[in-house]
Amino acid sequence: MADAKKLYIKTYGCQMNVYDSERMAETLGGQGYVETKTPDDADMILLNTCHIREKAAEKIYSELGRYKGLKADKPDLKIGVAGCVAQAEGEEIMRRQPMVDLVVGPQSYHRLPAMEEAVAKGGKALDTDFPEEDKFEHLKSRPKAKRGPTAFLTVQEGCDKFCAFCVVPYTRGAEVSRPVERILTEARDLVERGVREITLLGQNVNAYHGAGPDGDMTLAQLIWALDEIDGLERIRFTTSHPNDMDDALIEAHGSCSKLMPYLHLPVQSGSDRILKAMNRKHTAQDYLRVIERIRAARPDILLSGDFIVGFPCETDQDFEDTMALVEAVEYGQAYSFKYSTRPGTPAAEKPQIDDGLATERLHRLQELLWTQQRCIQDNMVGREVSVLFEKPGRLAGQMGGKSEYLHAVHVDDAPVERGDIRKVKIVGSEKNSLRGAMI
Repeated sequence: MADAKKLYIKTYGCQMNVYDSERMAETLGGQGYVETKTPDDADMILLNTCHIREKAAEKIYSELGRYKGLKADKPDLKIGVAGCVAQAEGEEIMRRQPMVDLVVGPQSYHRLPAMEEAVAKGGKALDTDFPEEDKFEHLKSRPKAKRGPTAFLTVQEGCDKFCAFCVVPYTRGAEVSRPVERILTEARDLVERGVREITLLGQNVNAYHGAGPDGDMTLAQLIWALDEIDGLERIRFTTSHPNDMDDALIEAHGSCSKLMPYLHLPVQSGSDRILKAMNRKHTAQDYLRVIERIRAARPDILLSGDFIVGFPCETDQDFEDTMALVEAVEYGQAYSFKYSTRPGTPAAEKPQIDDGLATERLHRLQELLWTQQRCIQDNMVGREVSVLFEKPGRLAGQMGGKSEYLHAVHVDDAPVERGDIRKVKIVGSEKNSLRGAMI
């Protein structure tokens, strides 16, 4: 591989972008590229971007500015922008940063080889279409390389919910689900390459409705189909919407042994007034009823959520309603953010609340969430869990992995290999992880 070209990909944002970056690296592998960990010796730099946070585009322009020196020293260096910022900004990226050679939206990655060839001939390449063909069918893998014990697998993209704060419907498009057999084929391939745990990805994954042999199948039906794959030991999925937690999916949490007892189910706010303004189409009580049903099916499930504080027009009472919901649910993990405007979304046009007040509320919420997380972690001490070991720890002989509850667990003097699943007794609780001892 002495004459192989080197590809540097920097990935921003969600787990789906991580998956997309892997697939882009695979398809560019067919063009003779191998990945490198540094941009300094790259022949192509690809930024796979996320448009969720405020000023996301400006951060990408700033990042591109750091590569001007590299481009000046190495004129043949190709620079590309992919992902949701690419979709939103399009040719504006090339106008503001003429050194950019290609811009590709998240639905057009399968066209990268042709785009790379056009750039190699001295041209520019731009593709932010929503093509009719299935990009996944065109993204063929390189020869079967060994994988780590865990992997992401995108099964659904886009969203039809149109939450007032979210850009996903505009950058990823309408909901599209991959056919069942193509997912199963990819899952079997991953297992053959060493994967033991698969996380199913989708912007609204539990709205999955992919074509099966006898009509469309739901996410619950897909999980049961994956359950039959020998060698696949664990199944997870993210991210879900409360309105799409149907009876069959809830029941699967109680009866499918390969479906792990962890669920990320964003609610965003505990105030019905704010939920309506967000266009979430559910109330706080609707959400709590779903949580009650899930816990009835799987009492030990660990719940995770997303919260936005400081949404336009949020009052003190609205915020207290959120705090009350968090108290009622008791989260083992959660992501919380101060509202930031996403250009082009309805909420961006509404009167914004004072930034200092939003910051104060965020700190209060995070303190409560952190207290709940620590309490749940501390209560794990003395329990036995099943750990999928993924990589060596920082200390000699130490191995780290994830429990079925997605807790990070480190074990000293662990006589295990990557990919082993072993019973471990939890003997200590750290800041963001647990300490275990082999049983």
